[in-house]
Amino acid sequence: MAKILEVKYENQAQARVCEVAYESQADLCWHEVAYDTQANGDAAWFFVAYDNQASFKIYKVKYESQADLKVFKVKYPEQAGWRNTSHPLKGKLG
Repeated sequence: MAKILEVKYENQAQARVCEVAYESQADLCWHEVAYDTQANGDAAWFFVAYDNQASFKIYKVKYESQADLKVFKVKYPEQAGWRNTSHPLKGKLG
């Protein structure tokens, strides 16, 4: 389950993430879900408030060149998934 915590400091994160403008630029397209039980795999994200609830911690960066992972938020769960299937973080978020 991808229970995501956005941390304040880079050294607390497991990955630096950049939200890109276009789906074609993304390594991973993600969809935000309303309940933690819906957070399956790497692409369905549920945001949590506390460290002990998180399966993965991210730090958002402004530029693609700073990022370990480039992501794009999609409207529907069917659109979510890895675009770069050989990415080293595949299978590690959930």
